[in-house]
Amino acid sequence: MSPNDKTIKFQHCTPSQMTHEEFVDTFADIYEHSAWVAEQAFENGITAEHDSIALLHQLMANTLLNADKASQLALINAHPDLAGKAAVAGKLTAASASEQSGAGISECSDEEFAHFTSLNDAYKAKFRFPFIMAVKGSNRQQILAAFKERIHNNEQQEFARALQEINKIALFRLAAM
Repeated sequence: MSPNDKTIKFQHCTPSQMTHEEFVDTFADIYEHSAWVAEQAFENGITAEHDSIALLHQLMANTLLNADKASQLALINAHPDLAGKAAVAGKLTAASASEQSGAGISECSDEEFAHFTSLNDAYKAKFRFPFIMAVKGSNRQQILAAFKERIHNNEQQEFARALQEINKIALFRLAAM
C-alpha cells in the first residue's frame, strides 16, 4: 500500500479528533517552517475523512496551492539548500537532515559539496529561490542530474515545480508519522 491509498490511517493520531492547537502542534513541521499550512488546513475543516494520510495530504496540498504567491514563495525560501551550508553545519530540521542523509548527501566528498554549492548558487541566481526536490528514494547523482536539467526551465516552471516537490515532501513526512 502507498501513502496515496485513501484507506491508510495515521498510526499515532486521529486528526479529526484534535483541537486546533493539537493539530497545529502535530502537523506544523510537515511544511518546512510553515505552520500556517496546518493552521489554514484546520480552519478549512477537518473531518473523519482526513484521518487518512492521503486525504489530509490532499487538503494540506490544496491549502498550499491556493495560498497567495507571497506565502508560497516564503515557504519555498524556508527550505534549505541541498548539501548547503546548513547541512554542513548540522543546522537542518530533523526531517530535512533525515531526507538529505537518506539520499546520501551527508556522504558527499569535498568535491561533491563544492559541485552542489556551485549548482545551488547558479540556481538561486537564476530563480531567486532554492532548488527544491523531494529526495527520498533518490541518490546524489540523481539529484545532481535534476539540478542540471531543471536549471534550463523558466521561473514559472520552476516555481510550480517547487510547489509540486514541496507537496511530495509533505506526503513523505505525513506517511512517516
